[in-house]
Amino acid sequence: ILTTRDYLNLTSSSASINGEGLSGTPTSSTWNQFAKKVRILVPFIWPRKSMQLQLRVIFCLALLVAGRFINVYVPIYSKLIVDSMTATPLVFRWDLVLTFAAFKFLQGGGTGGMGCLNNLRQFLWIRVQQYTTKEIEVELFRHLHGLSLRWHLGRKTGEVLRVMDRGTDSINNLLSYILFSILPTISDVGIAVIYFVLSFNLWFGIIVFCTMFFYIMATIMVTEWRTKFQRRMNLADNERSTRSIDSLLNFETVKYYGAEDFEVTCFSEAVNKFQVEEWKSTASLNLLNTLQNIVVTAGLLGGSMLCVYMVTNKHGLTVGDYVLFASYILQLYVPLNWFGTYYRAIQKNFIDMENMFDLLAEKPEVVDSPGASNLVITQGVVEFRNVHFYYNPDRTILKGVSFYVPQGKTLALVGPSGSGKSTVMRLLFRFYDVVEGEILIDGQNIKHVKQTSLRRAIGVVPQDTVLFNNTISFNVQYGRVNAPDVDVVNAAKSADIHEKILTFPESYNTQVGERGLKLSGGEKQRVAIARTILKSPAIVLLDEATSALDTQTERNIQSSLAKVCANRTTIVVAHRLSTIIHADEIAVLKDGEIVERGRHEDLISRGGVYEEMWQQQLRAQSDADSETTEQENQ
Repeated sequence: ILTTRDYLNLTSSSASINGEGLSGTPTSSTWNQFAKKVRILVPFIWPRKSMQLQLRVIFCLALLVAGRFINVYVPIYSKLIVDSMTATPLVFRWDLVLTFAAFKFLQGGGTGGMGCLNNLRQFLWIRVQQYTTKEIEVELFRHLHGLSLRWHLGRKTGEVLRVMDRGTDSINNLLSYILFSILPTISDVGIAVIYFVLSFNLWFGIIVFCTMFFYIMATIMVTEWRTKFQRRMNLADNERSTRSIDSLLNFETVKYYGAEDFEVTCFSEAVNKFQVEEWKSTASLNLLNTLQNIVVTAGLLGGSMLCVYMVTNKHGLTVGDYVLFASYILQLYVPLNWFGTYYRAIQKNFIDMENMFDLLAEKPEVVDSPGASNLVITQGVVEFRNVHFYYNPDRTILKGVSFYVPQGKTLALVGPSGSGKSTVMRLLFRFYDVVEGEILIDGQNIKHVKQTSLRRAIGVVPQDTVLFNNTISFNVQYGRVNAPDVDVVNAAKSADIHEKILTFPESYNTQVGERGLKLSGGEKQRVAIARTILKSPAIVLLDEATSALDTQTERNIQSSLAKVCANRTTIVVAHRLSTIIHADEIAVLKDGEIVERGRHEDLISRGGVYEEMWQQQLRAQSDADSETTEQENQ
């Protein structure tokens, strides 16, 4: 995920972000568009790529159905055993006891949590669950990499990662709760109502039905009411997480300004805000639990009183029937007592899924056109034709920019900050599409070629190289991930960093640290140069590749950059004009337009914008040299 100035020196000020962020607060019920959410999930749930996993799913569902029948027969056999002990003559019905024990072994406890059927189903479901997790995580990861740069610049990395984690976890939780908890519980209730109406009388069925109805309605209504507390708690949790990640990623900046106490205070405030919302959510949960307990107790009391009355007054029920009723109700109410927990968990997971659905619903700004072909590189000629571009309609960045870079030549782009130099790079790399005009490579409009082939042909050495938290070898090899080790070493030699790497404790296997912070600025730039050499692109973009380095380091790296650009079409964005005096052409950008172009000597002789910039840098360098001399003489 791209963050500020990670690649091509991108800045968040360049992006126009419209719409709500990931943490927007929805006000509608999480059950809205339930069918649409399920349709999105179906491709990830059903293991269409594996017949073996499909058979596992079918077998797990069969075990689920078998469990419903067993839940009916366990209380029935309890009744039969009791009746056999009260009947005359007394007979030892070992067969009933054995059958009851077998059913109980399959069923387990009241919820089936310890039963053989449930354990077997859970075992078989492990691979299905892993399939679902992988499908969702990989698809979401692919989708995020496919989104446009404008979107990434407007999002916080910690927030996006939090949404990914919650979203993927919520899918498996929803499957487990709905498929193996809610549906079986509701089925058991329906079967119980029918059984009591047919085997006892209508009143028993009414008591069970009314208890279930009021319990479910109370659960749904109160849970919907308290949803806003859960949402606010999630938002506060996101802010807390984002705050901590942001602070730790900027560890050095915090130290530079001695802002540790400030960061701790800000994080403490975020934690306090989270705990306030957490208290509201927990308090409303306790209220719901109390209401549920009242409903369940009332139903259990009414049913028990009726059953005992009919047994003692000889209305056709036996002691065994009371045992059947009591055991059945206990068996039914144990999982039913968890219904509120299941419902709340489903509610929470739907909330967690909402942001993930927002991610999946995001559309990339830059997409391959229908029928796009691969870019065919013949010479590597780059041409801009009357290119207009803006990030926001109220501020145009490029106004009719045109230039032509022949094969193997170098074009340098210079100009004041904000004149559009780096924007030219982003447009050529197709991070954005032009508003008007064309960008051509070897006569092919880049809007009509596949992005992968376009970016394969272009190598970039950015101003601030950000490395992966991995080995030096990995970071160099990233230029061509399937490159053999010998090519990696040769690329490092060409970038004049091979000898330096050999001095590290673990040579090429040395870890570079988070964002490459264990390496110096010059070393990171040489790694970037090495992987660009390894990529061997037809076109090279140098976006102020040495402006962040000191003068001596910059001079040392110039020879390495020359090797990268040799015989390749090159576009250079430069701040220090001394680095581009040998360019084949220099284009001076000002306010989004090319106001001057030519070679260094020609532009100096004209006395225009370029010559003024040149004189300013000479004076600045002279002042710096004078100051250094004075310090040495003191």
